[in-house]
Amino acid sequence: MVTDTPKRQVTLDEVAERAGVSRSAASRVINNAPHVSRAKREAVLRAVDDLGYVPNATARALATQQVGAVVLAMSGEDPAMFADPFFAEVVVGISSVLEETDLELVLSLATSTRGQARLEQLLRTHQADGVMLMSLHGDDPLATLANKSSVPVVFGGRPLTFEPRYYVDADNRGGARAATEHLVATGRRRIATITGRLDEGAGMARLQGFQDALAVAGQDGGRVAHGDFSEDGGSRAMDELLERYPDLDGVFIASDQMAIGALRALGKSGRSVPGEVGIVGFNDIATARHTAPPLTTVSQPINSLGREMARMLLDLMAGNDPSPLILPTRLVIRESA
Repeated sequence: MVTDTPKRQVTLDEVAERAGVSRSAASRVINNAPHVSRAKREAVLRAVDDLGYVPNATARALATQQVGAVVLAMSGEDPAMFADPFFAEVVVGISSVLEETDLELVLSLATSTRGQARLEQLLRTHQADGVMLMSLHGDDPLATLANKSSVPVVFGGRPLTFEPRYYVDADNRGGARAATEHLVATGRRRIATITGRLDEGAGMARLQGFQDALAVAGQDGGRVAHGDFSEDGGSRAMDELLERYPDLDGVFIASDQMAIGALRALGKSGRSVPGEVGIVGFNDIATARHTAPPLTTVSQPINSLGREMARMLLDLMAGNDPSPLILPTRLVIRESA
């Protein structure tokens, strides 16, 4: 007796590959979702016919359900980080885009094991339609959690250990290079830096930009103290630099928050700015205009970073395949250097 071998069921991944589109775009077409280009829709429908794809009814029902919320998840255990001017401005940018939709924004701190478990549960049970990740440290488990999920994911800033498919970042390395070149151009010859966290992509890129500029100038790029992007961290690192390099005459500092702390430390030590020490920060937060003296800094479009992250996520949720985006930075010269 001969029995027929059951025919293997064609998968959605095979349809997407045949059509030359992302899996999410194929899913949007099959579920008749809006905001998919005509060319992609036609390619997917051809692939469905060619392969004989039959959607799983249960999966299709799940795919068409929308929760009405997206998550902004950050690696950090201190809720005060959301009060940091940088992150606050990113959230404002994201919110300005989501206000034009029916989506709610959920904020999540997920460095601790408990926080990671909460985010994993949220993703596994499809309690969000999309995720934005920021402030990842080293080989961050948040990236693994998000990439294992079926929901669209956008990264705010490139992680240190890999380059994701979908991200929005600023030109951190180029901005740091411009800041250091400015110190060189103003006659500084013993230039140091206070880094951000070096297990974050932005912190490492800004250190590399500093070293790039001094290498071209033929100067020593080894005067380095490590900070953590906080005001207190900047103050401590400045004290360390003054002890190790008492003759320094310029400092590039990887964030304005740290630069504010560094200015405080310089004032306590009796060093004048910019007379004895030139200072350049990074971010151009509102407070940078009101320090004493006003802070020369690298401006990055923080609000735009949030807006573009949200727009990219909405694009992904609509079944499209956006390209990564790197936003420009520019040097803003004030009185500190």
